[in-house]
Amino acid sequence: MRFYDMLQLDPTVLKPKIKAAETAQQRRRIQSAMVLRSFLIVAFAIAFIAPLSAIFGSENTPMAVVIFCALLGIRFVDFGYCITDSLRNLAIVFLLLFAAPVMASHLHPLLGFFIDCGAFFTILLMCCDKPEMGNGGIYSFAYVFLSGNPVEGELLFSRFLLTLLGFLLCGGILFMKHRHKNTEVRFLHIASKFDWLREESRWQVRMALGTSCMLCLGRFIGLERFMWAGFACASLLCSYPTTVDVKERFRDRIVGVLTGSLLFAVIYSLVPTSMRTLLGPIGGFCLGFCTQYRYKTVMNCFGALMLAAGLYGIEGAVLLRVFDNIVGVVFGYGFLFLFQYLVEKTTPEAQASNS
Repeated sequence: MRFYDMLQLDPTVLKPKIKAAETAQQRRRIQSAMVLRSFLIVAFAIAFIAPLSAIFGSENTPMAVVIFCALLGIRFVDFGYCITDSLRNLAIVFLLLFAAPVMASHLHPLLGFFIDCGAFFTILLMCCDKPEMGNGGIYSFAYVFLSGNPVEGELLFSRFLLTLLGFLLCGGILFMKHRHKNTEVRFLHIASKFDWLREESRWQVRMALGTSCMLCLGRFIGLERFMWAGFACASLLCSYPTTVDVKERFRDRIVGVLTGSLLFAVIYSLVPTSMRTLLGPIGGFCLGFCTQYRYKTVMNCFGALMLAAGLYGIEGAVLLRVFDNIVGVVFGYGFLFLFQYLVEKTTPEAQASNS
C-alpha cells in the first residue's frame, strides 16, 4: 500500500495493520503514516478555520468548523443517489443548517422544537440513508453546534456568505469524487423507501426526535451551553442498528468526560498562560490516535474546555461540561428506552414475539 493511501485511512484501520505488520520497518511506516495523518488534519483545520473566522467574524467560527467537518466526510461518503439530486439537496442542507438553528433560537422552545425536528429530519433523510457510513455523526454535530451558537444582524449576513462558500467547496468535492456513482438512482427513490418498519427510517426518526427534544429542554430550562448536552444525547441516539445496547457507550461517555475534564484542568493549571492556547490543537492531534469512544470523548474535552474556560473560568467550565454531559446521556438513555418501547408496540415482529 502506498504511503499516501495510508494517510486516508482511519486509526481503526491503521492500528490493526500495525499489529499485523510482519517487520519492524513496516510497523514504523504505518505508525509514521498515522502520526503524519493526525498532524495534517490539525494543520489543515487551523489553516482552514482561522482565516474564515478572521474574514467572517469569530462568532461564525462554528460554521467554519461545520464546513471543515463536512469537507472531510464528503470526500469519502456520497448521498447514495445521482449527482444532480445530490448537489441540489446539499444546497438545501446548508440552507437548513444556516436558517433553522437561528429561527429556533428566537422562538418559544416548543415552537423551536418543531423547527429543529423538521429541519434535522430533512437533513438526515437527504444525507444519511446508510447510517453505518457515519454521515449521521457529522450532520448531528453540525446541527447541534450551530444551535448552540446562533447569530443575528450583520453577523447573520456574514454567516450566510460563509454558508454559501461552504456549499460551493463541499459541492465541488462532492462533484469531483462522486459524480459517476449511482447515476440511475434519484432522491425520490431514496425518499420513497421511508417506512417505519425499515431500520434506517426508524433511526432517522429517533435521531431527529430525540435530539430536538434535548435541544428544546435545554432552551426551556435555560441550560448553559446546552449544545454539550445535545452532543451527549446525540452520541447515544446515533448508535446503529437501533437495537444495539448503548449501556457501554453511556458509561464511556461519562467516564470519558470526567477523565478528560479533570485532565484538562490539571494541565491547564500547570502550563504557562502563553501556552494554554495549544491545548486545543494538542487534543485534536491526540484524537487522531483514538479508536475507542471513551478516549475520543477524553480528547474532545480539550477543544471544548479551551473555549469555555475563557467564559466561565476553568472550574466553572469543567463543572458545566460534566453536568451538561450527564444531563445529555441520562436524557438520551431515557428517550432510547421509550423509543424502543414504542417500536416494540408498533412493529409486527415485536407483536408476534409478544403473542
